[in-house]
Amino acid sequence: MSNKSEIPLQSEDLDWVQLRQDLGPVVEIETTKEKLLRKINENPLVPIGCLATTAALTAGLYNFRTGNRKMSQFMMRTRIAAQGFTVLALIVGVVMTYGDKKK
Repeated sequence: MSNKSEIPLQSEDLDWVQLRQDLGPVVEIETTKEKLLRKINENPLVPIGCLATTAALTAGLYNFRTGNRKMSQFMMRTRIAAQGFTVLALIVGVVMTYGDKKK
């Protein structure tokens, strides 16, 4: 037999359980894919900037490997511009999100 004894509870002690059921789930569970799609929809310029940065870096490294110094240097400068665009897109996205939450 167990040593546990039942403690009588009044219905007022369990009101929070009913309240929680009435309110529904407080936090919705979001999968990684759903979160990624939501973030892309909220600020689509960030993934575009990331892809542009990756493309410029890849092209720059390829040109460096093949010995095309002029194009390699141009692509590295393009990569810096793409990174700046990405950072700017992040900042704009944060400001817009903050503005939406403040309203």
